[in-house]
Amino acid sequence: MARLEQVLVLEPQNELRFRGPFTDVVTSTLKLTNPSDRNVCFKVKTTAPRRYCVRPNSGVISSGSSVNVSVMLQPFEYDPNDKSRHKFMVQSILAPDNMEDMEAVWREARPEELMDSKLRCAFEMPLESDPIPEADSTQTLSSSASPSKSDPASQRWVFSSSMDDEERKKILEEFKRLQAEVQRLENDNRQIRENNGLRRRQPASSSQAVASLQGDSMTGRILCIVFFIIGVFVGKMVL
Repeated sequence: MARLEQVLVLEPQNELRFRGPFTDVVTSTLKLTNPSDRNVCFKVKTTAPRRYCVRPNSGVISSGSSVNVSVMLQPFEYDPNDKSRHKFMVQSILAPDNMEDMEAVWREARPEELMDSKLRCAFEMPLESDPIPEADSTQTLSSSASPSKSDPASQRWVFSSSMDDEERKKILEEFKRLQAEVQRLENDNRQIRENNGLRRRQPASSSQAVASLQGDSMTGRILCIVFFIIGVFVGKMVL
């Protein structure tokens, strides 16, 4: 038995056009109209589900009403020699009276009850002579001149900035702690040297010599760490 003719009216009927550049999401709108006296369930399917985002991709259209379906093409590297083979299919079925579960309607539908329409996809790049819409140009300039607090990109920038301040604060605290440690070690090392000076006429014991060497070595290591922290801090402040 032949399938029923599509009850929905599609605009456009045969082709979804996507106009570049394709460095960002490009949206094409598909309008579905139900001219019948019955509610109609619909689904939108594609041969390339990873390349498109469809909202809504299913639902119910009341009698005499319409639904706009946004088909969003994800960014990709456009090749003018590559012909698009992507296709979309709008599948529909008459909704039963007192419908409670739309998924059950699709699950229990017989093949002869289903209606479908297919559309191909076409990509095109704007011509260099095409003018930039004035409204879009003004919006872009105003957005870049004074970012809105509700702008997601602006919010991300503010968040990143606060994280940098917190990191600088931690580095400063660590720097102060290391400064205090170096000062303490220098005082200990100075005290050891003074004690050794008092016993200059007496043979220095091996333990005192080792302690002095250890003090010098520890001081050198701490100073290296401090200089490294200072370098990191200065580098972050410059950035």
